[in-house]
Amino acid sequence: MPTSKSQMGKSVFVVDDDASMLMSMNRLLQQHGFDARMFKSAGALLGLGTFEEASCIVLDINLEDESGIELHRRLVDQGIKIPTIFVTGNDSHAARAAAGETGCIAYLAKPFSAKSFIESVERACASAA
Repeated sequence: MPTSKSQMGKSVFVVDDDASMLMSMNRLLQQHGFDARMFKSAGALLGLGTFEEASCIVLDINLEDESGIELHRRLVDQGIKIPTIFVTGNDSHAARAAAGETGCIAYLAKPFSAKSFIESVERACASAA
């Protein structure tokens, strides 16, 4: 059974500057019972100020305003430790290695399957519990 807001009481935060990817991930998360909060940029996420509602975060590695990996490092430096899934449309060994060094839950190259995405989110949410 998928993890849902009613079970976790928290949200999946998604940061991606591609509007169609945001819409697709939002729809997929909602179909599987997750409460999702969408952000179009690193700045939009950081402007939120609080991360208490997040059970996990999905970060695009190649954001227009900042690297998703750098954003993750900034959050950790601020004491914000949220299970993280990285997604990218520009898969490379360097990106995989950098993401792996952060201790991320998953690294998904676009286009990824709905199943691999939801399984990664479920794993991330379970690790936050």
